[in-house]
Amino acid sequence: MFDFTGKVAVVTGGARGIGKCICEEFRKAGATVCVIDLLENEYFTGDLSRRETLEAFAKKVIADYGRVDFLINNAAPKMCGVEAGSYEDFEYALRVGVTAPFYLSKLFAHCFAEGASIVNISSSRDRMSQPQTESYTAAKGGISALTHALAVSFGGKVRVNSISPGWIDTAYTVYQGADAVQQPAGRVGNPLDIAGMVLYLCSPMAGFITGENICIDGGMTKQMIYHGDHGWKLEEL
Repeated sequence: MFDFTGKVAVVTGGARGIGKCICEEFRKAGATVCVIDLLENEYFTGDLSRRETLEAFAKKVIADYGRVDFLINNAAPKMCGVEAGSYEDFEYALRVGVTAPFYLSKLFAHCFAEGASIVNISSSRDRMSQPQTESYTAAKGGISALTHALAVSFGGKVRVNSISPGWIDTAYTVYQGADAVQQPAGRVGNPLDIAGMVLYLCSPMAGFITGENICIDGGMTKQMIYHGDHGWKLEEL
C-alpha cells in the first residue's frame, strides 16, 4: 500500500514493541530507518532524556542522510505514581515523553523534507487513568497537546499528528473471553494496528490531516459502563 523508497524515517524507542514494528513496516515500504533507543540497536543507542544524546543523534542523522522525511516520537516514558514516584522519576518521564519529542522536532526543523510528517505516539491514558500512573499519564497528555502546537508552528511545512493506543499486546497474544469481548472491536490490539496508522499518516493519503489525535483502542474509551452493564459489577473494597 505504501511506497517510501528514498525516504528517511526517524523512530525513537524503535528497538522493541510498537516501535520495532513501526521500523519493520517502514523498511518493508522502502524507507531508511534511523533508530534511537536505550536498548542496543543497529543505529544509535542512547538515553533520550539527555540533551547531549539528542543533539548527537540528530547530528548523526543529518550527517548520514541530510534530510528527515518522518519523525516518529514513540519512546515510552517511565510510569510511576503519586505514592512511590520521586521528583526525579516524574521529571525523567517528562523529559523522555515530552521534552525529547519537542527538542528532536526543533533539531530537525531545518532539514525536514517536502511532505514531511511527525507522528507522536501518545496513549488513551491521555484521557483516562488507572491509579498510580501520574508520570506516564502526564507525559502522554503533554505529547497530545504538543502535537497540535507543533502542527500550527510547522504549518505549511510539516504535518504533525498523534496516535493514542489503548491495550496493545506487543507479544501478539490472541486473547479469548472477557479480555477480548470487553472491547467493542472484540479483541486486544497488536503493534500492527498502530504501525499501519503511522504509515498512513506519513503518506500522501493523509495530506490534509494535521494537528489530530487518533485513538486506536478497539473502542474502549467510547463504551460507557455502569454497575450491572454487560455483566460488569462493582466490587466494593
